[in-house]
This record gives sequence, structure tokens and C-alpha cells, in this order.
Amino acid sequence: MAAIDIISIILMLGIGISSYIGFNNISYFEKNVFEVEKILLYKQYRRLVTSSFIHSGWLHLIFNLLALYFFSEALAGLLNGFQYLFIFFGSMIGGDLMALYIHRNHSGYRAVGASGAVSGLIYASIALFPDMSIGLFPLPISFPAWVYGIVFMLFTLYGIRNKKEAIGHEAHLGGAVAGMLIALIMFPQSFVPNIIPIMLILVPSLSFIILIVYRPDLLLINNSYTGYKYTVDQRYNIQKRSKEEEVDRILDKINRKGIKSLSQRERSLLKEYAESK
Repeated sequence: MAAIDIISIILMLGIGISSYIGFNNISYFEKNVFEVEKILLYKQYRRLVTSSFIHSGWLHLIFNLLALYFFSEALAGLLNGFQYLFIFFGSMIGGDLMALYIHRNHSGYRAVGASGAVSGLIYASIALFPDMSIGLFPLPISFPAWVYGIVFMLFTLYGIRNKKEAIGHEAHLGGAVAGMLIALIMFPQSFVPNIIPIMLILVPSLSFIILIVYRPDLLLINNSYTGYKYTVDQRYNIQKRSKEEEVDRILDKINRKGIKSLSQRERSLLKEYAESK
């Protein structure tokens, strides 16, 4: 078994176990979620990493674990363990930093999941093996990886600009670009023979990032940094009201379906709220 196979299994187990704990323990989930205010205001930079080890639900978790497994297999024959981990965590940080930059004025923005790291592995694979085939599960069709890379990147850029879905497109973009660039720095000999698909992906992606930085008005992204507009007391009251609304929702669920209908996370939140009184 290759070193990458062992490392990817360890990562998958770590992400799976941590996510499962987060599903059932609201306190654990809240301590690790990516949240702009906690990172920028309270300097909890560890959340740039820990948020990738928790997920919003089983479907979110399973999709990321499957992608992690398959693209780790694609890279196993070329990378050593250090290179693989460098791409994985470099893409993770790159994705979260992109999300942090775009949402730096949105103090309540939250996100979870390993999508940034997984996007980095996918685009590292595309940079190094653009002619490999990617299947569209469960359909019995496949197409070149570089085609998938271009289509997915265009969808990601549209998603950031559109801002209508609850999907972390910014982390996908940052993670993908970071993963591809790191792979090309490690293996510069791959650039020339694969220059066309690589440039078809990197040129629009990097151009979009430059626009975000220098001409956010063209993308309707607020770039004016004015600091956070809430006092500590105001932030506390907003968080308190949000928690009370969640508790009211849980109590209403008990009235309609009974206490046995509650998830472990909802039970934990109710218990935590009761103990705080």
C-alpha cells in the first residue's frame, strides 16, 4: 500500500469521526466551524483548518470523502506523502482564505466541510493528468478531466457572482487554484505539455480573483473595509436571539412530533440552553 493510500485513509477517518461528533455535539460543532467574526475579531485562526473536519450532514460528508478517496488514488503513483499533505492542507487554507477575504465584512458568515482541500486535490490531478477520465456517477459516461475542470470552474465563478446558493463556491475557487499551482510548482515539467487545459482553467480563475481584489464593483462584491459595526453587547444580543429562536423551533418540534423526534444535536442544544438559565 502506497504512503498516500495510508495517509488518505487516516484523513478520511479523521474527517469522518470529527464530522460524526459534530453531528451529535453542538458545542463541538460551534468550536470548530468557520466563522468570519471568530477568525478576524477573536483571532481563532485554527478554524481555517478545523472547519474542514466537520460537515453539515451525511450527504455533504460522503460526497467529500468519495472525492478525496478517488483523487488521492489518482495522485498516489506520482506524489510522496509530504507532497500530498502539502497540496491537501495548502488547498484547504487557500480555500478558506479566499472565503475569508470575500466575506470579511460579513461577520456572521459560516461554513464547514473539506471541499476546499478536495477541490485542490481534483485540480492538482487535472494539472498533472489532464487526459485522465472522470466519470459522472451514476451515469455510465466519462470525459477528460480538463473538460470537467473548465465546466466546474465556470460554475464556481458563476456561483460566487450569483450568490444565491448556500454553497461555499469561494472555498472551491481558492482551493482549486491553490492545488493546481502547488502541483505545478512541484512538477513544473507538467506545465508545457498540458499548457492549453491548464491555461483554460487558470486564466479565467486568476482574472476573476484579480477583479475581486481591484474591481469588486464589477462583481457586486462589497470591498470597503469599515470594520465590524456591532458592539460586543450587540453581538451578544444577536447571538442570544438566534439561539432562542433555535430553541423555540426545537420546542415546537417537540409539541408536534414528541421528544423522541429530536436529533442528538438538538438535544444537546436544548440541554446547553437549560443549563445556561
